[in-house]
Amino acid sequence: MHIAEGFLPPAHAVAWTVAAAPFVVHGARQVIKLSKEKPEARLLLAAAGAFTFVLSAIKLPSVTGSSSHATGTGIGAILFRPPVMAFLATIVLIFQAVLLAHGGLTTLGANVFAMGIVGPWTAYATFRGLRGVRVGETAAIFVAVALANIATYATTSVQLALAFPDPASGFLGAFAKFAGLFAVTQVPLAITEGILAVLLFRALARIATRELNVLGFGRPASKESSHV
Repeated sequence: MHIAEGFLPPAHAVAWTVAAAPFVVHGARQVIKLSKEKPEARLLLAAAGAFTFVLSAIKLPSVTGSSSHATGTGIGAILFRPPVMAFLATIVLIFQAVLLAHGGLTTLGANVFAMGIVGPWTAYATFRGLRGVRVGETAAIFVAVALANIATYATTSVQLALAFPDPASGFLGAFAKFAGLFAVTQVPLAITEGILAVLLFRALARIATRELNVLGFGRPASKESSHV
């Protein structure tokens, strides 16, 4: 998903940076507020950032100028709400660009918009919507995280299609081409990420029940086995 350094035209890079900036600033404020009001959640917050860093760093070759991988942001969005993940994803993407040459600083805004904003909001809205109609927690987590992954790559496809429209079919033709190429690797990765999210929540329900309760998740220890 990470669009490579210098791959986007300058005007597009600036536009996506401007679009992402308010979400990142708001996310930074939410992280500070969360750390002050719920210090018990700091460990889970750090774990969510580390999980996103590791999962999104394991990449497969894909469309020229980009790559395929899990995102790791859906789980954090369900736990902490999307604004927090906008900030955490930005930190992750900066470190990956500087240390791993994965993504880039000039394309940071576009990558943040896809992985740190659209993906997390998709996960959160899907999870809340499914829980609202009484879908089981396990199924809701799986669908929400898998859709967040797909939404992230759909956004990257839009960004690439806007920057490089097809000479004959324009934006729609380019979007179909980019999305089709991503789908080959991304659909299996989205399913895998959904399964990983369910397993992670099951583990957290056992070892971090108190922290999950602080965040409004989980149940008292006596009922934790039926939580997810």
